[in-house]
Amino acid sequence: MLPILNSLVPVFLVIALGFVIKRMDFPGEGLWVPLDRLTYYIFFPALLLHTLATANLADYDIWPMASALGAGLFSMVAILMLLKAVLPLTGPQFSSVFQGAARWNGFVALAAIGSLFGPEGVTLAAVSFAVLVPTVNVLSVLILTRYAGDEPAGMGAVLRLLSKNPLILACAAGIVLNVTGIDLPGPLAPTFDILGAAALTIGLIAIGAGLQPAHALETGWIVALTSGLKLLVMPALMAGWCIVFGVTGLPAAVVLLCGAVPGATSSYILARQLGGDATLMASLITGSTILAAITMPLMLWLLT
Repeated sequence: MLPILNSLVPVFLVIALGFVIKRMDFPGEGLWVPLDRLTYYIFFPALLLHTLATANLADYDIWPMASALGAGLFSMVAILMLLKAVLPLTGPQFSSVFQGAARWNGFVALAAIGSLFGPEGVTLAAVSFAVLVPTVNVLSVLILTRYAGDEPAGMGAVLRLLSKNPLILACAAGIVLNVTGIDLPGPLAPTFDILGAAALTIGLIAIGAGLQPAHALETGWIVALTSGLKLLVMPALMAGWCIVFGVTGLPAAVVLLCGAVPGATSSYILARQLGGDATLMASLITGSTILAAITMPLMLWLLT
C-alpha cells in the first residue's frame, strides 16, 4: 500500500495546489476559462496524439487489454441505462450522471501510471487512450444530444459535433500515424511531447481550480451515487473483465487504474456546449476527484 500512496499522493497534491491558488485568487479569475480551453483544444489533444503516434506496442498482445477496457466501459453504460429508468432524474441531469460515471480523467490516469509503472506503463496507457477516449466521447455526445436538449438532435448534427471534437480527432490521427508507421517525423515529435507535458501539469492544476465542494454537497445523493459507480463499480468491472480476457500483470494494472480514476474535467465543457446540466457536472467532477484520493489507492491495493 505504501508504494501506491507514494506514487499517487503527488498527483493529488498538484490538484490541491490548483484548488488553493484559485481560492487565493491567484493569478486572477480571468486565467481559468482560457486555460481550460487551451487544455481542451491544444494541450490534451497534443498529449493524445503524441502518446498514440509514438507508442511501441509491438511487444504486447494488446487485444485482450483492449477487449477488457471496452467491455468494462459498455458494462457501465448498460448499468447507467438501466438506472435511467428508475432514477428521478431530468434529461440534463442524467446526461451529467452518464458522463460522471462513464468518462475517465486522462490527466490523472497518465500521471498516476507514469509515477507507478514508469515508461512501460505509459506505453500501455496508449491502448487505454485509443479504446476509451474516442468511444466515451462518441457515447457522451450521443447521450447529451438525446437527453439534454428539448428534442433529440438529428444524426447530421451529431456527426458534425463528433467531427469537431478535438479529442476524437487527436486519437484518430495518432492511431493512423502509429498503424501506418509514419510516426511523428522530424521536429513534430518533440514539439508534441512538449505540449503534452504541459497538459499533465496544467491539467492537474486546472482540475483543482475547478473543484466546487459546496455545490457537490448540495446534490449529495447524486454525487454519492455517481462517485460510487465511477470509483468503485467501474474498477471492479474492469478487474472482472481482465479475468475474463486473461489480462494479467502490468496490462491489468493499467486497465484497473484507468477504471479507478475520477471523472473527466472535459465533461463540464461538453455539458456546457450541448445543453447538459453543467452545474451538476461540476459537482460530480468535484465529488469524484476528492473521493478518488481515498478510493484509488484502496482499489489498486485490493484488486492488484
